[in-house]
Amino acid sequence: MTQTADIILVVNGTSGVVDPVTYEMLAFAMRLQTLGAGHLQVWVLGESADGPAHELAREGGVDAMALQCPGMSHYYAEGFLSILAPILRTAAPTYVVTAHTSSGAEWAPAVAARLEAGCIGGIDGLGLEDGRIWFSKDRYGGKVKGRFVTDAATTVLTVQPGCFKFEGRPEGNGTGQVTVETIAWKTELTRFQGVVPATGGTINLADAAIIVAAGNGIGDEENLQLIHQLAARLPKAMVAGTRIVCDRGWLGYDRQVGVTGATVAPALYIACGISGASQHVQGMRGSGFVIAINTDPQAAICAEADVCVVEDLKEFIPVVLEICGKPLAKE
Repeated sequence: MTQTADIILVVNGTSGVVDPVTYEMLAFAMRLQTLGAGHLQVWVLGESADGPAHELAREGGVDAMALQCPGMSHYYAEGFLSILAPILRTAAPTYVVTAHTSSGAEWAPAVAARLEAGCIGGIDGLGLEDGRIWFSKDRYGGKVKGRFVTDAATTVLTVQPGCFKFEGRPEGNGTGQVTVETIAWKTELTRFQGVVPATGGTINLADAAIIVAAGNGIGDEENLQLIHQLAARLPKAMVAGTRIVCDRGWLGYDRQVGVTGATVAPALYIACGISGASQHVQGMRGSGFVIAINTDPQAAICAEADVCVVEDLKEFIPVVLEICGKPLAKE
């Protein structure tokens, strides 16, 4: 490993293709570079890292390192740790960047701990003030935005998907240089045992014209019946939920909206008892019209909504259902 860089963007290349979120991370890293953070290089890890590395070098005009890991056709947290920790210690970059996905949020803090580096997770913005680069992220459930700076020699950054748009290769940038390295790796505690396909009945939230989504604020599982009843009264509507609702088993994971779930863009999105954490908002920000039902007018979801109904959903939804069940008045 002979190349070093000030900014290293780490990409999961186990599938052999470039995930669309990678270009968002590249946009963030390029923005970081323009703020004076130094030279940028992309590292692609996986059994088939060569193809994605060449694509990113061509489309982004950045130097790329293909870390070919024979046998790594699937993501292993233990594998990423065993590979990245020692070579990043040698490379000593100022910033290590990756996506704040389920995998990135797993390995990035662990690598930071092994490097005794700084770590800022869930970033959604950055800027420069008084000569120092700052990074922003939601705090207190999205009610305020915090700004963070780091004094660490190396800082690991995870970036929220959906916050940065890749505009293409900067004018004047040619194809970046690609270097290929073969990396030996092994796992001692984990092994891949296959993929289990979802059982019958899996739904596709992307097909819904209207989504009625439930969050932690619905209170109890029995209140989901109100969400289902409301969706049943609306044309081409589907029920969805936040991660905590799905983690509790109240809804299947095929109905989860957010960074680690589905990204949706229905004509109408009704958020019931949802606080509006950035992880969820990133998955529904493309909705045409958003209605939030929440008892807290300061909830972050209200800033995303076109209409915010400040009321207990257990009181409000039954009234809506009653009105929907009555025939329209004649003129």
